[in-house]
Amino acid sequence: MVARIGFYILGASLVFAMMGCAGASDDEVVAPVVKTEPVEVTESTQNKTAPVPEEIKEDISVTPTPVEIENLSIRIIEKRSHSKDAFSQGFEFSGDRLFESRGLYGESGVSEIDPSNGEVIQWLPLGDEFFGEGLTVLEDTLIQLTWINGVAYVIDIETFAVINVFDYEGEGWGLCFDGELLYMSDGSSRLTVRDPDSFLVVDEISVMRNGVPVQAINELECVGDDIYANVWRTNDILMIDRSSGNVGAVIDGSGLLTAEEAEFADVLNGIAYIEESETFLITGKLWPSMFEVIFE
Repeated sequence: MVARIGFYILGASLVFAMMGCAGASDDEVVAPVVKTEPVEVTESTQNKTAPVPEEIKEDISVTPTPVEIENLSIRIIEKRSHSKDAFSQGFEFSGDRLFESRGLYGESGVSEIDPSNGEVIQWLPLGDEFFGEGLTVLEDTLIQLTWINGVAYVIDIETFAVINVFDYEGEGWGLCFDGELLYMSDGSSRLTVRDPDSFLVVDEISVMRNGVPVQAINELECVGDDIYANVWRTNDILMIDRSSGNVGAVIDGSGLLTAEEAEFADVLNGIAYIEESETFLITGKLWPSMFEVIFE
């Protein structure tokens, strides 16, 4: 028995010697040493996140911060007559003078109308091949868009003579001027910001309602830091922050017409700000009435 134990001890000693452990203490077993270079731990390896390829970065959506939106109603100050034959596309004051753009093929043009009763004072027809769209006042001129013709007419506000023509790509819907720049809609959620001298695009704004793009932005009215906009085929008027594109308020424009008036009328479309009273004059396509209102 003692001989057998001695044999085992002798065998174990030979194994340890073969493993290169002779330099260790009698009680310690030393593992083979693997020599490695130091590794620097970077922030990306700590987070264990792989870099995002450039072509994918643009597709990563960021959830926008919700914007508190006011729901406003309309208080009618006065109801006035408006031509039921006017397919209103643009509506704007210059001082106490009111101008209106009309649409439809063969019926398009620009008029100056009496703000008290809608009677036409001046009229400039467009050619039958043009469908008139948005309108704005720029100093001593009017600018009228066309729907799919890609041209905007610059009209002398006194003589109603066409004095210039701008070309643009895409559709023309609404137009307004904030004193420095033009803002134009094309039926999408996008507003193009344009240089008033050249009509070239200098910026773009996406109209967002709680992070969701708002389509069919139509007639526009620039007031202070905001743009008021009709939304085609709805009774909504949006108040849009022109620096961010966020909708700050939604105005309910339903119920303005009587059932009899609404029978032959088209959609709400036409917002003109009255600076002196800080009220709005609004109307619609083929509406027999226009309304001086307050949004509250």
